[in-house]
Amino acid sequence: MKRTAGSVVAVLAGLGLLFWTAAPAAMARPAAQQEHQQQPAYTLAEYNAYQQAASEKNPQQRLKLLDDFVEKFPKSTLLPYVYALYVETYRQLNQQDKVIVYADKLIENANSLDPQSRPVTVLQALYAREVAFNMVFNEKAPDAAQQAERARDLARQGLQMVQELKKPANVSEEQFNQARQQMQALFDYTAGVASLFLKDYRNAQQFLRAALNDDPKNAVTWFRLGIAYLQDSPPQWMNGFWALARAIALKTEIEPQVRSYLRQEMLLYQKPACQNLLDDEMNQLLQAAAASQSAEAPADLKFPSADDLAKYLQDSNLFTIMQDLQAGGDKAHLAWLAACGNEFPDVPVKIIDITPTADGAVLRVYAGSTPEDIQKATTANMEVKVTEQPDAQRLHKDDIVRFTGTLVSYDPPPSFLLHWDKAKVNPEDIPPATGPRRRGSR
Repeated sequence: MKRTAGSVVAVLAGLGLLFWTAAPAAMARPAAQQEHQQQPAYTLAEYNAYQQAASEKNPQQRLKLLDDFVEKFPKSTLLPYVYALYVETYRQLNQQDKVIVYADKLIENANSLDPQSRPVTVLQALYAREVAFNMVFNEKAPDAAQQAERARDLARQGLQMVQELKKPANVSEEQFNQARQQMQALFDYTAGVASLFLKDYRNAQQFLRAALNDDPKNAVTWFRLGIAYLQDSPPQWMNGFWALARAIALKTEIEPQVRSYLRQEMLLYQKPACQNLLDDEMNQLLQAAAASQSAEAPADLKFPSADDLAKYLQDSNLFTIMQDLQAGGDKAHLAWLAACGNEFPDVPVKIIDITPTADGAVLRVYAGSTPEDIQKATTANMEVKVTEQPDAQRLHKDDIVRFTGTLVSYDPPPSFLLHWDKAKVNPEDIPPATGPRRRGSR
């Protein structure tokens, strides 16, 4: 997910809400009031050490100063502010595992922060932490489930805090809403990813959809949402396919990965014998997703399932399949998805023409629903490639034979023709090598 803590840091800084500028000001007030009111909760040495670290521009040198502070003042009330500086320093150094460690320390000690700066300080730490979680989360880690649960809990806390955040008077509504949307999208996304890992698919769907409301052009979120739908029990196939198609339509660097996953899931759903037919369906789906701005799958989005194809074959025979193919439209689509690539046994046909090949013959034949229809035929409606059966070369025009073959393609009307491959003619229907020729018959 292409979000960084730095982008929200910039937004909050522009709003005057950046914790490492708010914290020193909040701490300076009690120090300045020292003569007239009460002593601050920290010593001048602690305050000066903190200020030295906060003003250091070099991240590596700042880390050394922060380490020195923790060693010298292990019980200082300024530690939450020190943790905040650690978070930002490790974020600058791209050490995301340390960002998580110190963000957690800050969150756990948030009650020691100045009440005025506390909400924004914690919110900033939450945001930086959740960005870091998404960058370094290892699903194979022994404590991965605990990490995911913690990330989800903190994301929920972040969402609540965003809702409670007040708009500064000097900030436009548009700026403020933009900042809120960006934070909400990150927290919803993180909660969704964590829920997905924890196999809480319904909550994953809810969080990821919410993230897309604020960031609708994030391909990774669409991808994750598609996974959440497809891993659900039972799978929400059409919603899942649509979410993946929306991710592909955004044309980002993850497109090849999502395409591969979509095809794999569509194969699992449909199990067509001719897998190349899936490409046409995928293309239609992707064209629809690219032309639509809807987050919801169209109501009429429907692909035949493996069960649909099996039922169609169970309720059909070769001749009803041929009729449906010639009818065109949805009937032909369903018929061809079900029939293509399947082997049909003992198909009775009349040979219209025969062409010998090296290991068999190519037969142009006619198949009809009755013996009388077959006998009267003069034109072919099938082309049959007989392979690894040289004896088939002894067949002749007008022979009536039975063959078993695999249906591989068809020419649509008006020149309707079924194409068969890897066919074998019933040996009983082939004339003997010597002696009088015998016509095959059923």
